[in-house]
Amino acid sequence: MRCYLHAFLLCMVFTFCSLLYVFSQLASTFEDSEEWNLREQGIPERRSHDTGHILRKRPGLAGLRDREEGLDRERSGSAVKEHSDERSHLAVVACGPRLEETLTMLKSAVLFSKKPLHFYIFAEENLHHSFRSALDSWPRTVQNKFKFTIYPITFPKDNAKEWKKLFKPCASQRLFLPLILKEVDSLLYVDTDILFLRSVEDMWALLSRFNSSHLAAMAPEHEEPRIGWYNRFARHPYYGKTGINSGVMLMNMTRLREKFFKNDMTAVELRWEEILMPLLQKYKLNITWGDQDLLNIIFHHNPESLYVFPCHWNYRPDHCIYGSNCQGAEQEGIFILHGNRGVYHDDKQPAFRAVYDAIQKYPFGENMEASLLQPLEASLQATTHTYCGRASHLFTKRLKQSIMSVHQDITQSRQSGHYFNTTP
Repeated sequence: MRCYLHAFLLCMVFTFCSLLYVFSQLASTFEDSEEWNLREQGIPERRSHDTGHILRKRPGLAGLRDREEGLDRERSGSAVKEHSDERSHLAVVACGPRLEETLTMLKSAVLFSKKPLHFYIFAEENLHHSFRSALDSWPRTVQNKFKFTIYPITFPKDNAKEWKKLFKPCASQRLFLPLILKEVDSLLYVDTDILFLRSVEDMWALLSRFNSSHLAAMAPEHEEPRIGWYNRFARHPYYGKTGINSGVMLMNMTRLREKFFKNDMTAVELRWEEILMPLLQKYKLNITWGDQDLLNIIFHHNPESLYVFPCHWNYRPDHCIYGSNCQGAEQEGIFILHGNRGVYHDDKQPAFRAVYDAIQKYPFGENMEASLLQPLEASLQATTHTYCGRASHLFTKRLKQSIMSVHQDITQSRQSGHYFNTTP
């Protein structure tokens, strides 16, 4: 009897060990299946300065400090160093005739930011040389304020054609940034038609307002439900009362990669890379605004994961075309201008075009009050026949403060004998 018992126990131990081995192999296979196999797609492995083995559970700069402090503690005998890498990480996707518009956006980011920036530029292959040449032609003192990496447009190989034709060319690339930039913790994504009227680091600082559940931040699509699109026309779930706009999207990508998302396709919660294609398959006949609609569906089912910031961080023609309806802009001015629907390049909203032209034409190194603000104010005077033009004081209210802040910073740097941000 004892022999049978011993044999039974040995069989149980062997079976248990075999199961452990099988599950470990399955886990390894699952991880491998999540990989994009970027090398096969012709994308070299890129190492961001934002690397390390310690996952950053807190967003943004706070999480960066946690990681760096952990690494410093591992260096025996070394004193805790100052955290010199305080960069804001900014991503943009550019296709077709978007080169100049994207460069103007990047220019606005550099003009008003006091801390260094890292640009992640996703563009069609034929635009890479033009981007590199343009950014390398900027004055050395300006180049010292940022570094950049240019990436090709990349979609999952099995469904690349379907993602490319979704809404505008390349627009859905933003959905895959957490899977491509795997070593970047937090990221600010913006459309090409964005203009910063306040420093990027001020937007970046919103990461510190995230609670433990937040993993992304966006602005509402509309402030006024009577002119809202989602609440009147959408044929799919959307976030909140009027939906969200994805033109300015702040992400803690570490949290986003780790999150299991609730959904209306299965009772099982899915990771980011698992949920995108099934959502597209289910709703592709019902969505109008492509990837933005998919984001609305995701955060409809996971509202606790989204931090909503006010409309003056993503100010669009809808906020003034029928009369001013962005209270934050009324109080503090416009922080980020979003010229969607091509308003920077036509005459439908001349106030928006005036801001774009002023920033694009401003020569680096010139006095910003004389060479940017004053020409802009003169141009805005000719737009008062439109509703947005009548609110033109909102377009310059925060801009004046940003220019004043930059001037003060330059003055202090000169008095101290060195210029701010002169090191990469």
